[in-house]
Amino acid sequence: MMPEAAGEEAGVSEMPSPLFAANWKMHLGPSECSAFVARFAGLYGPRDDRRVVFFPPAVSIVTFVASATGREDLEVGVQDVHPEAEGAHTGAVSASMAADAGARWGLAGHSERRREFGDSDELVGEKLARLLDSGIKPILCLGETLQEREEDRLYEVLSRQIGAALRELDASRRQALTYAYEPVWAIGTGHTATPTDATEAHDILRKRIAHLTDEETAERATILYGGSVKPDNIDELLASDGVDGVLVGGASLDPESFAAICSAGSR
Repeated sequence: MMPEAAGEEAGVSEMPSPLFAANWKMHLGPSECSAFVARFAGLYGPRDDRRVVFFPPAVSIVTFVASATGREDLEVGVQDVHPEAEGAHTGAVSASMAADAGARWGLAGHSERRREFGDSDELVGEKLARLLDSGIKPILCLGETLQEREEDRLYEVLSRQIGAALRELDASRRQALTYAYEPVWAIGTGHTATPTDATEAHDILRKRIAHLTDEETAERATILYGGSVKPDNIDELLASDGVDGVLVGGASLDPESFAAICSAGSR
């Protein structure tokens, strides 16, 4: 479960595609987490052509690591970290604490953090830096609301979010990011972006990544799609141009459902 030392700088590496990420949000405490891992491990065997990453609640990270002993292919991440390294921040989790618990990945900028907790684009950038400081591989989440989409502001919103988040990162650190496009209007609503929608947004992101880094980094960047991903639409999503994997919410809470998703596609 710990393929990299927590203190290592999270750098660019060749990663198999697709990448399947499970965001459990505020579900599955330690006992439920343990039961989930046992069931999932029996349904999904190790594969070398993809990566599977789980983002349990912070209280379940240590349990996940212990439960997945012997399954180095099942990686674990933290859903959110505080932008400060330590301090009087009741209820918060630092990136170094998450790394010490076993987290090797970290989310930043999820739409629910932006909406419910007021995470600004600039704050998201600070969290990216803190994750990288702790050797955690960050996944930067970006996406537009329904109103923004109806106002034809997709390019504007994605450009603003990625530009502000990467502003404080130097060139080498910008190369270390994974991205997740999550149309806010499709998260938990049952609505899913069409392959054309996903391809359009991912193309915008890849071009912005090239502008903020370089063409090679943009070409190699992993960009996930997130928003009402299910077993019955995973094949279509993975077949969409520019989609390198998925960030799954509700469907990742069921071991059978998520095992089916992780078994989909062949590249």
